[in-house]
Amino acid sequence: MTTDSVRDPAPALTRGVRILELLSEANGQPVALSDIARALGAAKSSTSNLCTVLEESRLIRRLDTGYTLGHRTVEFGGAYLGGFNEVREFYRFCSAAPMLSGEVVQVAMLDGTDVVYLARHEGKGPLRLTANIGDRFPAAPTAVGNALLAALPDQEIAARFSSPAAFPRRTEASVANLRDLMTKLEQVRERGFAVDENEVHPGISGIALRVPPRSSQSPALAIGCSFLTAATSDVQRSTIVAELRELERLLENPMQVVES
Repeated sequence: MTTDSVRDPAPALTRGVRILELLSEANGQPVALSDIARALGAAKSSTSNLCTVLEESRLIRRLDTGYTLGHRTVEFGGAYLGGFNEVREFYRFCSAAPMLSGEVVQVAMLDGTDVVYLARHEGKGPLRLTANIGDRFPAAPTAVGNALLAALPDQEIAARFSSPAAFPRRTEASVANLRDLMTKLEQVRERGFAVDENEVHPGISGIALRVPPRSSQSPALAIGCSFLTAATSDVQRSTIVAELRELERLLENPMQVVES
């Protein structure tokens, strides 16, 4: 048995997954076969064979200029999200909440040094720059990321964010190093919620809370509200926090919520 086979028992599957990742990172733009092969470090012929299998499975689709993700990936994503009762409850609550019903509200989970968005309530005036379902954003500058990171031990945070690459500068206000991140997270722990002041997009702020997992098999989630910094008063921010706390209690344990 070769060293390579020990490291990767299913190299074809690994390359297939990498193709899906490449197409996901392209944000809907077709990726040429030659570019896929180059990224994989594989011959075009073997890459073409992999793409053919993925295309027949409807996981990718072929266009004149290259490949994009196929509609079956949406089916898988929907099946995954269907396992979260929290997502359904999230949408019901946001549609009825006096303040949050008009704002952009999102659910996210932590993945390494990133957050992945699982749900999005549009509100009455959606902010087009904020994350959509399935988007991956750096955790360090985001309110949802900070809400989730604040629950981790400091040693784990330091290990995760040991590389400067974990601190992409989305704006001039983005947190740039581990020391400043730890300061922010200590404020989250003291305050009870996380705040992003123009760290991801200029002129857009966010507030987020962590929702503890309902079981040992479930991930912790964060719920966050994004809004225009200049157009949101302190009173409105306080209302956002209050409604997020109510949503947090519902998602953590729906049996504890008393109907009004």
